[in-house]
Amino acid sequence: MYEIYCKIRDAKGFKDADVVRATGITKSTFSDWKSGRSNPKNDKLTKIADFLGVSVEYLRTGEEESEPYYFNDETAKMAQAIFENKELRILFDAARDSSPEDLQTVHSMLLALKRKEQGNID
Repeated sequence: MYEIYCKIRDAKGFKDADVVRATGITKSTFSDWKSGRSNPKNDKLTKIADFLGVSVEYLRTGEEESEPYYFNDETAKMAQAIFENKELRILFDAARDSSPEDLQTVHSMLLALKRKEQGNID
């Protein structure tokens, strides 16, 4: 995994210090992975993958999953929009066979709740 991480990091023009700052993962943890003293846990892989803009699967193996996560292209686009909104990422627990309309409804409801919470009621 560490070699793949380095390739992705370098290709995106980042240094370890950038990843440490963005993810909160310590330099010593990266050093342990590099030396093989430990293996990264899923939560740390997710943080790194999110920062680098790749999937955890790609970070682990250097290859994307062969089967798309979402069965419908529109659903995948809506999910990406939700994913890019940091406050709405919890929606990724939604079933992958959700319709685009269902995701749009949930997305709209959560944005409305967020606006209400912040006092920005239309």
